[in-house]
Amino acid sequence: MLQAIGLTSAPRRDLPLLVDDLTFEARPGQLTALLGPPGSGRTMALRLMLELEPGRGVTYFRGRPLHELAHPAREVGTLLGDVPGHPARTTRGQLKLMCTVAGVPVSRADEMLEVVGLSGLAEHRLGALSLGMDRRLGLAAALLGDPHTLLLDEPAEGLSPRENAWLYGLLRGHADQGGTVLCTFADPKEAARVADRVVTIDGGRLVADQHAAEFARTRLRPRVAVATPHAARLGDLVSREARAAQRSVEVVAEDGTHLSVYGSSCAEVGETAFRNGVLLHQLADEIGDTGPSVSVPPQERPAAPRSSHPLPIAPRPARAPLRPLRYELRRLLGVRTTFLLAGAVLAVSAALAVLLARGGHEPLPRLLAAWPGLLPLPPAALGAGLFGALAFGDEYRYPALAADRGTVPRRLGLLAAKLVVTAAAALLLATLAVALDHQVLHLVYGGDLAALPPGWPALGASWAGLTVGCAWAGLLAAGIFRATTAGLAAVLAVPVIVVPLLKKALDGPSARSVAGLPDRLRDLAWVRWPHGLDHWLIGVLHLVAEPVGAALALSLSILVCAYLLTGLRARARW
Repeated sequence: MLQAIGLTSAPRRDLPLLVDDLTFEARPGQLTALLGPPGSGRTMALRLMLELEPGRGVTYFRGRPLHELAHPAREVGTLLGDVPGHPARTTRGQLKLMCTVAGVPVSRADEMLEVVGLSGLAEHRLGALSLGMDRRLGLAAALLGDPHTLLLDEPAEGLSPRENAWLYGLLRGHADQGGTVLCTFADPKEAARVADRVVTIDGGRLVADQHAAEFARTRLRPRVAVATPHAARLGDLVSREARAAQRSVEVVAEDGTHLSVYGSSCAEVGETAFRNGVLLHQLADEIGDTGPSVSVPPQERPAAPRSSHPLPIAPRPARAPLRPLRYELRRLLGVRTTFLLAGAVLAVSAALAVLLARGGHEPLPRLLAAWPGLLPLPPAALGAGLFGALAFGDEYRYPALAADRGTVPRRLGLLAAKLVVTAAAALLLATLAVALDHQVLHLVYGGDLAALPPGWPALGASWAGLTVGCAWAGLLAAGIFRATTAGLAAVLAVPVIVVPLLKKALDGPSARSVAGLPDRLRDLAWVRWPHGLDHWLIGVLHLVAEPVGAALALSLSILVCAYLLTGLRARARW
């Protein structure tokens, strides 16, 4: 059972309350309609239930608020608007990505595609789906965790009658199995037709909480819908004949060509039009809405909260994926952008290596890295930085973790997964770039460029550190500023801004030397390491002492501190 108690929105400045002390229930085994005109607070009520907006009140899902549920996706399924996701991702790939978020087996993706009738479109891209297919995919995502409660915001808006019948049939099946279904509606006729219970709100306040049959009896009445180019004349004729026959008939002009006739029938209106030679374009029986004028009986009202001070609702972020490493791998490999970007980086790197070797002045390490002096970074490092920037940038542009939450949760599990995956992608790209450049140089210019450069282990370590550092700089900057361009700008700022500043700061004679630092560190350490590790330590210090290495280490330290600071500030607001 879903129990919403005292839901009240927190408006900004002097704006009116969108939801004002709203209390109602949605019972298991029933489809409950939350009905109201546009601007009545239906969507805001759902967002307050899901703790997406600040306010007051509490919502219990089978006796527990949402933030106390260990696995929310297995208790509550939601569909708010369109399905969020990268438009280049396939429907199957999107559902598999959401499976890693909910912590359910990926086999559920194919099962849900079959349930919602999208098994034949498993390889279609999200950007190519129609509105009806998008709603089907959204419902499949909501059902992934096999939840007990479904919260849907106008799921049938814009759908054809056939798709409507399928959608409400599926929701009815979920309710018949004991689940709780709450949908928002703007059309009273549709709510009365498909729902078991109708909760009517207006201006954010509860107007009525009724069974569907009672709602239809008290809120709806039959009418005759007429379309004719002579609407005013026909309306006058129908009214005069009704008065002559002493019948109670009400004629309402909808616009210049449409009438609504209450208290009559299609036969009577049609006969009047025929006798007077009035042309008709439409004549049909319909159900009309009398407006939100019914007050809720006291015995029908859910129990009000006992406390005079409702609990505050603090917006909480979506929980990080329950399987963050799998999530990150599917996020990276689930779109063509990754492979197109990697191919472009390798092609540019090979072309630059050939052009640099033609002059015969560049050393072999720069040839293998394809790093001309005109570029701030080699193509592989720039590509690694872009991979890192996309890791968080795409989360904000195409949110996949949770609908309508707007931000990526700052949890260490997800951050660690992104750091590991982007580092692995950067190392793989760096290795492939060097290997391809080596082979292309050998193919074009012969064997004199096939030998390994002297000191290749240290060069390889510095190359790996450069690419991984660029990837992490792009990742952290995109996470802080919530944009891919900000991540790439942070990568370019290292050689363009930070390196010259460090060179200027360190320029000049030095009266001190760090010689013997490994021996002094060994004296301070609790555990004595072998003397052979001194060479590795010296190598690491040598790399960090380089201008680019020092600038990259300084930039990463600042970005990590800024990321943690913004994360802690966000948690304090929650």
